[in-house]
Amino acid sequence: MSGSSAEVTFEEFSRVDLRVGVVRRAERIPGTKKLLKLTVDLGTAGGEREVVAGIAEWYKPEELVGKYVVVVANLKPKRIAGHASQGMILATCEGESKPVLVTLSEPAPPGSKIC
Repeated sequence: MSGSSAEVTFEEFSRVDLRVGVVRRAERIPGTKKLLKLTVDLGTAGGEREVVAGIAEWYKPEELVGKYVVVVANLKPKRIAGHASQGMILATCEGESKPVLVTLSEPAPPGSKIC
């Protein structure tokens, strides 16, 4: 596989819990250029969670509200700019180009497992 990361086993990949999340609220984190604080609804699989994402240079908070996104739900929480980030929103990452959020083409129940 040219240009890709190291291979992982199916067992390793199955440890990653990918879930459908709906962005309920989004706001800039004051004092930062790149960070947004998102409140993401994971339904019965995790309730509402705060996720910090480095996408503020490309996305306005109001355009994210209501989007159905893919969330890494079992990522160990981390403090970023003083905020607890309890997951990760999936997006493309190609150098300095705009990240493209991984979204659903049609709604699915919040918390649905991606498999």
